Amino acid sequence: MSKFITFEGGEGCGKSTQVELLAEHLRRIGHRVITTREPGGTEGAEEIRELLIHGDKEKWDGKQEVLLNFAARMDHVNNLIKPALERGEWVICDRFFDSTYVYQGIAQGVGSEYIDIIREASMGGFAPDKTFILDMEVKESLDRVNSRGEQNRYDEMDVEFHQKIRAGFLKIAQDNPERCVVINALQDIKKVHEEIVEKL
Repeated sequence: MSKFITFEGGEGCGKSTQVELLAEHLRRIGHRVITTREPGGTEGAEEIRELLIHGDKEKWDGKQEVLLNFAARMDHVNNLIKPALERGEWVICDRFFDSTYVYQGIAQGVGSEYIDIIREASMGGFAPDKTFILDMEVKESLDRVNSRGEQNRYDEMDVEFHQKIRAGFLKIAQDNPERCVVINALQDIKKVHEEIVEKL
């Protein structure tokens, strides 16, 4: 049976690595798996991603970013995620709507009510089956970001912004215990992966 799995967390927490490791594991045990990311994943959504993550950090306000994210998400869900699930494939996605609630809703002050309205209008009750939130101290995550060289608009935000991001994801996990699992991302990569497989 197909499943939709998402990975969330602050910048530099290792989501992309764990997405690929989980996909490899699932393929080894016989599942068909596709990996994808947000914003992005389809041609139209990738075009919107370019608008969102590059350029001046004051380029868009929070409400504009919510609308852009959900425009990309509608394209992604309708043209990639739902068709794959209907074919019986597992879909593993690097970020989904939880990131919008945290980055725009909390860190940028938009609030959840506005996002709830856009979410319901654009995708109804569609949601991941399981979400892994990779958690680490803000200082550690920013050290990782700085060491990787290229930065996006969100990497350039101040420490307070990133502290709000971390707190926001932990609050989502607390409010959605049936869907969300928090993983200590400061463990070595193999240990993080093993814990994800165990919790899945």
